[in-house]
Amino acid sequence: MNRREFVRDGLAVTVAAGLGPKSGKGETAKTRKPNLLYVFSDEHRACSLPGEPFNDVIAPNLAKFAKENLSFNQCISNYPVCSPYRGILLTGKWPYQNGIIDNELQLPDHSGSIGETFRDAGYYTGYVGKWHLSSHDNIFIPSGPGRQGFEDWHLWANTNPHFDKSFTFDPKTGEKIQPKGYNATLMTDTAIKFIEERKASSQTQPWMLILSWNPPHPPFNDAPREEMKLYDPAAMALRPNIKWDTGFTPIVKSEERLRQAQQGYYAHISAVDAEFARVLKVLDETGQAEDTIVIYTSDHGEMMGSHGYQGKRMPNEESCRVPFFVRYPGVTPRVKRSDILFSAIDIYPTLCGLVGIPVPAHCKGHDLSAAMRGQKATAPESVFLMHIQKDNASGGAENAAPIFRGVRTNRYTYAVADNGRWVLYDNKEDPYQQHNLIADTTRKALMHDMDGIVMDWMKKASDPFPYSTLVDKQSNYAQ
Repeated sequence: MNRREFVRDGLAVTVAAGLGPKSGKGETAKTRKPNLLYVFSDEHRACSLPGEPFNDVIAPNLAKFAKENLSFNQCISNYPVCSPYRGILLTGKWPYQNGIIDNELQLPDHSGSIGETFRDAGYYTGYVGKWHLSSHDNIFIPSGPGRQGFEDWHLWANTNPHFDKSFTFDPKTGEKIQPKGYNATLMTDTAIKFIEERKASSQTQPWMLILSWNPPHPPFNDAPREEMKLYDPAAMALRPNIKWDTGFTPIVKSEERLRQAQQGYYAHISAVDAEFARVLKVLDETGQAEDTIVIYTSDHGEMMGSHGYQGKRMPNEESCRVPFFVRYPGVTPRVKRSDILFSAIDIYPTLCGLVGIPVPAHCKGHDLSAAMRGQKATAPESVFLMHIQKDNASGGAENAAPIFRGVRTNRYTYAVADNGRWVLYDNKEDPYQQHNLIADTTRKALMHDMDGIVMDWMKKASDPFPYSTLVDKQSNYAQ
């Protein structure tokens, strides 16, 4: 692989999506723009899905949905942290362009959000769940530009405690509302009400709803009891790249603590799976399933002891690779998996393309809706990876993760940290990333080529990281 094999704008040769023909009635049978239900959980990694190796997750509804519809096997979170992902998703711009370079930062008004774009195209727009785009998520945002174009707006705050302590606001008065129960269930209740009301209020206006759950984000020990009973910590499989007592975070200092954390993590995923089934059911019951695009994904993954780390903020697969399943009846292929690279920066323009809205000029990603339709698509050869700030207002041991910039290709993961070249993995030969090739002298030309690709991405992202001063050094960060 040399630099000429990468197209400088981040795209390469036009390839067939390899997804087969459409199923059901054709797109021409659609008489209006489709509804869009975008559902994402927080911290659900792709390797914690049914059928993946070294994992015992029980999520039959997600498994069925993925099996029967279109699954993107290489969906990458460019900046695997809560707020930066949300900033990228909502604005279609990179962190230094939208101002969300870490958690607990305010997304500026008039950011050209996806809510504004869909609203201006005639959609009734809604947002339910974790917002995480304010300096403090417990602050009520009145109707206006601060809601980023979402007309039916239900922010939930204090979402990390999953039972009884989360709260929302009356969207008109700002009155604090704190019902009892599991917050993913409470958020789903609101989403179901939205879907039912849209059916009752309009047969012609399409709607777009983003539903943002907090689990399986930690804490892991407060998952619902019934789901916790599904898992025996002593019997669960562990990934082969677990490292013990590396000094990074508490849960990887003992196998017992790691297994307890993994039990709760999986239990939260099982609980989210049940909530996903509820929203699919209401679409069926209201007769809206055939006219609604449904997407399930996550903002980023969870290391869960791999390489000795907890949390996210890492270039590894456990942190960056997330589920992305899509169903658009009669348009997206069924029972298919796509291996093209697809990352967070591409979601906004791709959703516009999928529903037939012009992609705003400010979007920095690529419209890959053709791939979702089972057509030929110009596939990315690489996606940009980053971690911008080591510390943030929310604190936490996971912030031991180094600052880095890097790239993920179809085969390799490469990253340069703030003290030198850090990791190079051949994901084809080493899928669990257990052999860091950064010191392999036979890979110098490859790394040099990738340095050029990363710097190209940085220019597009307005990224000031001093990358070129670091590539002649070798990092001493652990991996």
